[in-house]
Amino acid sequence: MDIDAKKRMKEIGGEAVLFDVPMGDYTTFRVGGNVEALYRAGNLEELREMIAFLSDVGIPYLPMGAGSNLLVADGGLDGVAIILDGSFASIEYTAAAAPSVVVGSGLQLSYLVSFCTDKGLGGVEFLAGIPGTVGGAVAMNAGSRGEEIQGVIGEITVLTREGIAERRDGPTLSFRYRGLDLSDGEIILNATLDLRFDKPASIRKRVTSHMKWRGERFPLDMPCAGSVFRNPEGDSAGRLIDAVGLKGRSIGGAMISPKHANFIVNAKGASVADILALMDLAVCKVREAFNIQLIPEIEVVGKR
Repeated sequence: MDIDAKKRMKEIGGEAVLFDVPMGDYTTFRVGGNVEALYRAGNLEELREMIAFLSDVGIPYLPMGAGSNLLVADGGLDGVAIILDGSFASIEYTAAAAPSVVVGSGLQLSYLVSFCTDKGLGGVEFLAGIPGTVGGAVAMNAGSRGEEIQGVIGEITVLTREGIAERRDGPTLSFRYRGLDLSDGEIILNATLDLRFDKPASIRKRVTSHMKWRGERFPLDMPCAGSVFRNPEGDSAGRLIDAVGLKGRSIGGAMISPKHANFIVNAKGASVADILALMDLAVCKVREAFNIQLIPEIEVVGKR
């Protein structure tokens, strides 16, 4: 990224554009190399202008939410990390026979769950305790205890690389286990969630149950990125990693959680290399023992 590109980015985004940013400050692992530039988009027109510029000059960009499923390698990341903020962190409630909310991609899931609970809107309780934003949850088809966000999606709006905001109906979307198929460069702007009326007390009880369930099973008191690997069909990545004796194994400051073997935690000043080494060890041991190839659920980007 040359000086002229940086100047133009500043002209478009002003103080919302930062350069040479350590991504450990923006990921739940609390570790990571630097990204060339970070841009906090606050409104659609400015985002359109920024994407048009980046596309024209061939600078890559990475939309990200709360960094709860992201690991940036120690060598850093070329291009621009984009965080949706401002008007993209809004929520609008339509009180109709079939209630729905239109939620900006930048809204925290914790706020979404709290808002819906207070309004007596059921359907998103399973998201309680999951770190991240609505956009990240949609892109990853986030879920818990047998429920996934695709089950409440009415429609989403995406910004294409060409700057077009397109609405797409839920049934036309290609969701999969922990993912949604999008074209290269597309950014999720918002999602309409189809919910149901319920008593706030009943919703709050289910939210509490989900929070308790997560707290009992996952190491939520340490920096981590949630489940590291996808569950193989008909099995559990955590069970497989535990079965090869890796629960509690450490490399450097990173550790496979003694509480749940599919969680790697930043136990004490871990480097990305430490985390990646543990991931490679788990993949190798599980493949040797069970002839099963573990696939990462977290997104690893940047130069190793």
